[in-house]
Amino acid sequence: MHWPSGKSSSLIAVLVLLCPTLVQPQTSAGYASDPNLGGVRARYLGVAGWEITDGKTHILIDPYLSRLPGPPAGGGAAGPGWPGKMSQDDPAVPDNAAIDRHIDHADYILLTHAHYVHMLDVPYIARSRKAVIIGNESVANIARDYGVPDEQIVTVRGGEDFDFRAFSVRVFPSLHTQPPGKHYFNSGSAASGAKWPLRFKDFVEGGVVGFLIRLNGVQIVVFGDMNYIEREVAGLHPDVALVGADPMRKEVYDYTGRLLRALDLPPLVVATHWDWSQLPFDASFDKQLQNADEFAAEVHAVSPQSRVIIPRHFEWIKFSP
Repeated sequence: MHWPSGKSSSLIAVLVLLCPTLVQPQTSAGYASDPNLGGVRARYLGVAGWEITDGKTHILIDPYLSRLPGPPAGGGAAGPGWPGKMSQDDPAVPDNAAIDRHIDHADYILLTHAHYVHMLDVPYIARSRKAVIIGNESVANIARDYGVPDEQIVTVRGGEDFDFRAFSVRVFPSLHTQPPGKHYFNSGSAASGAKWPLRFKDFVEGGVVGFLIRLNGVQIVVFGDMNYIEREVAGLHPDVALVGADPMRKEVYDYTGRLLRALDLPPLVVATHWDWSQLPFDASFDKQLQNADEFAAEVHAVSPQSRVIIPRHFEWIKFSP
């Protein structure tokens, strides 16, 4: 649910008691306003983007801060009311000022795939923050085309399990959502040697992966879109699941139920990929939040004991094992 401003604390308390698994207000114990508080915490950067940190190591997931009025990621057709004004043939230029405004630190950047709403801002962040990029071949090619050195790029295919000392990460094969019509967005691989700025259509998927991050005793499973391969996630037992909540999830049979059962009903489920990337951060997201609330209800129906958070942009959330 969307918490309107001015709601009294007593009414919020009543609603939380009645709906304990739905999104909690900003004043709940699940939110940490200070990123320097102990433990593991995370903040939502929009689309599928996250910053996850224990105060020492800063891990970014699919960070996209530019919020360009671009076309549908990957070449899909724009539907009615689409806010994007740019075409697939237009140059896609990251908004470095917006990136600098929101990103202070980055040690590692994990990419689920290479569509522009996941990948566009990554090369600039990696070069300016000296962060290591972990992603598929398309991710690696686009990063090299921008000038990111090889020593800052780790190419994955799915199945890897890396120990970086500060944290470890298991990479598992995953899938992109197929919109109505069940046709994939362009799922080929980005060619190497392209000249910047790339066009929007040059940010091709290249295959999708997910991640199981183990950081300071907390296990976090991360999805970058509204699909998955059930057998690849069965038995992971995460403390936190970041699950794609866009309405395109409805194109997948029993999306929420099958996923949560495969993950052994995680104690905390956090919606990701719920907003609309072509809108600025200060836009109204009431419609998208309504859709996210439907996702929260689906989680509640499958796993009543799981807590669900629909995160707001840039609010810190504390994760516990």
